[in-house]
Amino acid sequence: MKSLSRQISLAVLMGTMALAAHAQEFKAGFVNTDRIFREATTAKAAQAKLEQEFSKREKELVDTGNTLKTASDKFEREAPTLSESQRTARQRQLVDQDREFQRKRREFQEDLNSRKNEELSAVLERANRVVKTVAEAEKYDVILQEAVYINPKHDITDKVLKALNAGK
Repeated sequence: MKSLSRQISLAVLMGTMALAAHAQEFKAGFVNTDRIFREATTAKAAQAKLEQEFSKREKELVDTGNTLKTASDKFEREAPTLSESQRTARQRQLVDQDREFQRKRREFQEDLNSRKNEELSAVLERANRVVKTVAEAEKYDVILQEAVYINPKHDITDKVLKALNAGK
């Protein structure tokens, strides 16, 4: 449904653009937001900030996962020689440790996703201001951020990146 409404909106926009092109010169541009997120200095800085902020927790999770794997492997090797009560107790302990590990991993992923969304939305907000500035300065009628196909001559991503990286 969302895709259909997007297609209809795009068709209406293209029809409007075609009418406007006959009436006067119509200028359209396109910005590749994926490139902005990959190449903009602010996006790279946000990524580095996230890596610094979450690297310690990620390392702790990896270490915990490795410890749990080692303990599980040891249990598998020793299980045949353990009594039923020892086997049950160690198995329960491993299950509890795994449950705690999975919980911490989920929390880490949720926290990371939340912070990533915050950082990327700040980058996007700044990029949108720059897009608007470029559009007004160069008298664009419309700037698109998503399209199935765009002729490269309408791609203004390089201009936006240059202005964004220059701190405008």
